[in-house]
Amino acid sequence: GSFVSADGKIGAIVEVNCETDFVAKTDGFKELVKKIAAHIVATKPADVEALLASELDGQTVEALVTASVAKIGEKISVRRFALYEAPEGVVAAYIHGGGKIGVIVELKGGNAELGKDVAMHVAAANPSYLERSQVPAAELEHEKEVLSEQAKNEGKPEKIIEKMVMGRINKYYKEVCLVDQEFVKDPDQTVGKLVKAAGAEVLAFSRFQLGEGIEKKQEDFAAEVMSQIK
Repeated sequence: GSFVSADGKIGAIVEVNCETDFVAKTDGFKELVKKIAAHIVATKPADVEALLASELDGQTVEALVTASVAKIGEKISVRRFALYEAPEGVVAAYIHGGGKIGVIVELKGGNAELGKDVAMHVAAANPSYLERSQVPAAELEHEKEVLSEQAKNEGKPEKIIEKMVMGRINKYYKEVCLVDQEFVKDPDQTVGKLVKAAGAEVLAFSRFQLGEGIEKKQEDFAAEVMSQIK
């Protein structure tokens, strides 16, 4: 769920987990998530621990969640949140697929419409980084090694392998960096160009996919049980 202040200067997205789709779709659960998102914006907690300890409606958020568990009859937990402030621009949030993906972006300059367009793009294209400088050197080196090996296997001469690798690295940037990606609504321009044309700049973004990482743990656990059986 998400909450953005009326002036668009501060906003938050939060992931709250329950056990079934049935509960996730109930009004009571949706209201709880929305209330927690608005509370994050109002109190600006440092982390989930601080959020759970903070007071909401005369009790801690942790007590509110516990009371909801008793009422709803399923385990409920606040997993993570992202909070952004944009004193010189806007914060925009976008929730996709009834809560399956949540995105929040911080812009310098721009407006709510531009912010929503960028947030929707992030939901669809899933960039790993904002810009090229954020790609870790080790990841880049690994990518260069893989691409270089591919070019060698294609029988390309050494002198043009370097040029090919650089060309493919630029393609890699376009896949993983938000500002280099083709804008989903208009592939003729990049997100960077779209934002720049509006006199704005993307400063940060967060993209949460519901349950990401949780399934991995369950899969590993299943593999562990299987190995013990074998």
